Amino acid sequence: SGPDARHRAGASGDADPATVGLRRLPDSDPAARPPGSGRRRKTPVAAPDGAEDATAVMEAIPAAPADDAPADAADRRGTANAPDADTIGDTGEDAPGAAAATAAEGPVPGGRLARRKAERQEKATRANKIANVFGEVMITTGVLMMLFVTYQLWWTNVEARAHANSQVDALLDQWDSGAGGGGGGDGASDGEGEETAGGDGEEDGGEVDTSPGVFSPGDGFALLHLPTIGVRVPIAEGVDPASVLDRGMVGRYSAEDGLPTAMPWDAEGNMGLAAHRNTHGEPFRYINRINPGEPIVVETESTYYVYEMRSRLDSTSPAHVQVLDPVPDSSGFEGPGRYITLTTCTPEFTSTYRLIVWGEMVSEQPRSDGKPDALLN
Repeated sequence: SGPDARHRAGASGDADPATVGLRRLPDSDPAARPPGSGRRRKTPVAAPDGAEDATAVMEAIPAAPADDAPADAADRRGTANAPDADTIGDTGEDAPGAAAATAAEGPVPGGRLARRKAERQEKATRANKIANVFGEVMITTGVLMMLFVTYQLWWTNVEARAHANSQVDALLDQWDSGAGGGGGGDGASDGEGEETAGGDGEEDGGEVDTSPGVFSPGDGFALLHLPTIGVRVPIAEGVDPASVLDRGMVGRYSAEDGLPTAMPWDAEGNMGLAAHRNTHGEPFRYINRINPGEPIVVETESTYYVYEMRSRLDSTSPAHVQVLDPVPDSSGFEGPGRYITLTTCTPEFTSTYRLIVWGEMVSEQPRSDGKPDALLN
């Protein structure tokens, strides 16, 4: 009897139900349960009558095996302390191992050869950029040069010829309407004292002043015909490029140019004319094809003046102004007469030298009589 007896009875498994409040179920062997599962707590049973102490009838529920607790704690610590792989700067226990693995893999590929290759590629890229820019500049320059050449060789001709043709039509209309301003040379006034191109007219058929310089610079006063090369172009006063030559007209050397020359109606003298050989209408481009004896005709409001080509100077200095003298130098003429001199640049597309063609007047006839034979053949 007593506590020792009860303990021995519980240890042997032969306890009397009358003295024990709890009993183990047959399938409740701790060894059969998984580690860490523990035992379910039993509902306390009231102590039977005659029990000495209520606590004696309770048996403590055994805890989980000792080996399981450290493992569970370790698992919980490992889960709580494990570094987040997505966090920058993770320093878990595996970091030394990762560093060792990286070191084992060897140096990152590249090194000096890779740097040299990168430098060469960078230099090649810069060179390509420079070459591309240079190429674009050259292409742009070439296009601009082509546009300029097209303008000079083609468009200036279009504009100048259009202007020259309009001046021809204007002169012819003016002459046909009787509103002309002169160029008739020996023409007389209409008896009412009107001025002609020669200056102040005189009544009753008096002589008119036909001295050079009576026309304003740039004014057209006559037409030049070169049948051999198919040219008909207005003659204007002066040889100013902007107002005369670049507009497709032929200019007469005048006192304002410092080189006064004769008018066709003068009794004697040398009428000097200039025009472009290339660009701006190029009316004198082919005057080198005019042969001796072929006609050169000047048409005014009242008269046709017919010259014949006599000689040519293929090349001379621009300073050789003596070719415009009343008896032109190097022309072969030996005395005063009624001459005409055509001047232009040579070689073609340059202005280095001058090409000179001379003619001598052979006839004149009133415009009212119709065209001369030189313009009909």
